[in-house]
Amino acid sequence: MANKIRLGFVGANVSSTWSSQSHYPALLASPDVELTAVCTSRSESAEEARKAFGAKFAFHDFREMVASPEIDAVAVVVRVPLHYEPTKAAIEAGKHVYTEWPLGRTTAEAEELATLARAKGVQTVVGLQSRVSPALLYIKELIDTGYMGEVLSCQVTTMRDGALQRPSSRNWNLDASQGANTLTIANGHVIDALRFVLGDFKRVACMVTTQVQQIYETDTQQFVAATSPDNVRVSGQLERGAAASVHVGAVPWAGSGFRMEIYGREGTIVTTGSVSSQRGEMLRVQGAQGSHELQDLTIPDRFVYVPDDFPKGDPFNVGQMYALFAEAIRTGQSRLPTFDTAVDLHRFLDTIKEASDTGRELPVA
Repeated sequence: MANKIRLGFVGANVSSTWSSQSHYPALLASPDVELTAVCTSRSESAEEARKAFGAKFAFHDFREMVASPEIDAVAVVVRVPLHYEPTKAAIEAGKHVYTEWPLGRTTAEAEELATLARAKGVQTVVGLQSRVSPALLYIKELIDTGYMGEVLSCQVTTMRDGALQRPSSRNWNLDASQGANTLTIANGHVIDALRFVLGDFKRVACMVTTQVQQIYETDTQQFVAATSPDNVRVSGQLERGAAASVHVGAVPWAGSGFRMEIYGREGTIVTTGSVSSQRGEMLRVQGAQGSHELQDLTIPDRFVYVPDDFPKGDPFNVGQMYALFAEAIRTGQSRLPTFDTAVDLHRFLDTIKEASDTGRELPVA
């Protein structure tokens, strides 16, 4: 294996919004991973990406790319409904795989991929970037070491932008069956962050709703129906006994971003950010012990796995993921959210949806 992990990237379109904001700059700055091969659905766009990112190889068929002996690992960064096929092909080819969250369009897809990965013995990572956020790693340590004593209650809110109108090319995810919506993506990331720092839920009651049921298409000049949920409200109790509430919503204007408040017998911790828990910008962490005044807390450098000059913002946490992905491939020991982590979260989101559909409080398996 080369000094750097040789990565093949599925979905390497130069105009891809999330990849351009996060994966591409993270990979180009990474001391651990080399963007060796790129793959898109067309040979022209694949060659464009190869030139733009300095990759050695360009493919327009992911099956050919994952079969190449020139790559060690594969990143799958495409629309959620398209995660399954290239992820499965990479595992079957014996490649280590990094697939963005959600792992699959359905829980069944995620379960199949996780089972296959275990059978093949490859390293996996799912893009739940909150679990490598220095701020959240620090908060988890503070809680685990008794900073706030017994945790009594917590609440998390995330209000992100949700356009009332858009071109038809961006409306594919209005269909809930595509698996890419506020419940699965925004809420998935936020509630995973909460569970990461405080542990699993024991029981939940939920309301999952579609508040904006029609979206205006700017190119066709007509309204189209939306079945994907845009507001998720979860009320429950954690296994540790703490009361918990979560509200994640897509709102038309001036979304307030991410806020997590945790209250204990001996202290309080509050963390805030302008976008969401998984985004790379450094979250602000504040705490209070035996006082009603919050003070800024300094996040220790030991939770940073990328070089000091690494790009800030969206590339940061993705770069953290790639650094630990390379470590897992080299050592066989992973500190990352794996496909098994993803399956657990998929199943929990199913419980949330069932609790909302039935109007019942449900135990969490």
